[in-house]
Amino acid sequence: MTAALLHGIILAFGLILPLGAQNVFVFNQGASQPRLRGAIPVIITAGLCDTLLILLAVLGVSVIVLTMPILQTVIFSLGIIFLLYMGWSIWKSDPASLSQKEAAMSMQKQVLFAMSVSLLNPHAIIDTIGVIGTSSLSYEGLEKVAFTTACIVISWMWFIGLAVVGRTVGNFDTKGVFLNALNKISAVIIWGVALYLAIQLYNGI
Repeated sequence: MTAALLHGIILAFGLILPLGAQNVFVFNQGASQPRLRGAIPVIITAGLCDTLLILLAVLGVSVIVLTMPILQTVIFSLGIIFLLYMGWSIWKSDPASLSQKEAAMSMQKQVLFAMSVSLLNPHAIIDTIGVIGTSSLSYEGLEKVAFTTACIVISWMWFIGLAVVGRTVGNFDTKGVFLNALNKISAVIIWGVALYLAIQLYNGI
């Protein structure tokens, strides 16, 4: 069971560490919220979405997505639309005054955008199915439970850590100079992901 637990921890870190739209968004919200508790919606949403994807991957249910080209096309299309809108919203946001409520996204927007970068990111879904789902086939019973639990716990710890680090940066950047630059960088990265997905869709996934 120890081996399965360590495998899950290492694998989860390897998958979640690369800079992507989901990580950028969680960090950004942690930095832009007046208080850390303001980023709780994005932490919970991102954590729940990853938990859902991991459970589906381990249970094998999400394999259906890979065998239905039409469903893949729909997911890619929705993902592109949401990412374009999200990038534009972040680009327009002005964190110059962190004391103003409008400087940070509302709970509804946090939940919507966190869901879009988590559940409408085809590559995240495929990576979860292909890597975590395939790796879980090596285990049975309690070992599979330990492996799955490790992946889920690391995911939640990572999102909490990102938000905390973001809030720490936000405390020092009272004039919003760094956050304004971060918003622009975040928007460009998110648009880049949308462009990449569009190319993949054009090439027939």
